[in-house]
Amino acid sequence: MDITVSRVIGVGRVVRAAAANALADFHATYTWYSWTFGWLGRMLCQVTFFALIGSFLDSPAQTRYLVLGNSVATCVIEAMTAVVSTSWERAQGTLALLAAAPSEMGWVFLGRSLQWPVSGCGTSLVALLLLDPLFGVRFAAAQVPLLVALVVLTAFGTYCFGLFLGAFVLAAPAVRNIVYNAAFLITMAIGGVQVPTGFWPFGVRLLAQTLPATHGVAAVRALADGAGPAAVARPAAFAAVAGVLWLAAALTAFRLSAERARRHDGYEFAV
Repeated sequence: MDITVSRVIGVGRVVRAAAANALADFHATYTWYSWTFGWLGRMLCQVTFFALIGSFLDSPAQTRYLVLGNSVATCVIEAMTAVVSTSWERAQGTLALLAAAPSEMGWVFLGRSLQWPVSGCGTSLVALLLLDPLFGVRFAAAQVPLLVALVVLTAFGTYCFGLFLGAFVLAAPAVRNIVYNAAFLITMAIGGVQVPTGFWPFGVRLLAQTLPATHGVAAVRALADGAGPAAVARPAAFAAVAGVLWLAAALTAFRLSAERARRHDGYEFAV
C-alpha cells in the first residue's frame, strides 16, 4: 500500500512539474490580448461561419445543431494541439534526457501540454455561453456547472487521444501538422459536430464511438435540449471511459517508444 501511495505521489510530482513548463510555454505563446483577439476571435468566427450555414438554409434546427457542435469542437481542436507540441521536445534536444530519466515518459507528456485542453475549455465555454445565445441556444444558470464539467470531460478525453497520436509523431516529427489537422478534421466530420453520426456507414460510426469528442458533443446536446439526467449521463460516461482508455494507450505507446530509444542509443535531434 505504501509503495502504491509513494508511486502516486511521484507521478503527481512529475505531472505537476511538467505542467509548470506547459504554463510557461503558454505565457510565451500568448498574451491576454493575442489570446482574446487572436485565438479566441478566430475560433468564434469559425463557429459563426458554420452557424450561418444553418441560417442561410432557413433552418433553426440546423443552425442549432451546427452552433452547438462547433462550439464544443473548439476545445477539441485546441486539445489536439498536443499532437504537435509533443514533438517539440525532440526539436529542443530534451527527448533523450526524458528517455533516460527514471520516471515514465508518458506522465511527463501528460503534464507537458496541459495548457491546450485548459485553454480549449475556456474557448469552448465562451462560445457556448456568449456566442450561442445569438443563435437561439441558451443554457439556464443551473445547467452551467454541468456544462462546464462536460466541456472539461470532452477536452481532456480528446487530449488523451492527442497524446496517443503524439507518441507516434515522435518517430516522424515532420508529419506532426498533417496528423494534427487530419485528426481534428476527421473528429469534426464523424463525431456528430457537423452531421449526425448516423449519416455515416457502420464502419465509420464504429470508429466515431472510440472518440471521446463524439460522446462529449452528444452529452452537451442532450443538456441543451433539456433531456433527463440519464440522457446526459450516458454519453458523459462513455466519454470518460474513452478518455481513460486513450490515456492508457498513450502511456503504453510512450513506454514502448522510450524502450525502443534506449535500445537504439536514444533520440537524435529532429525538427
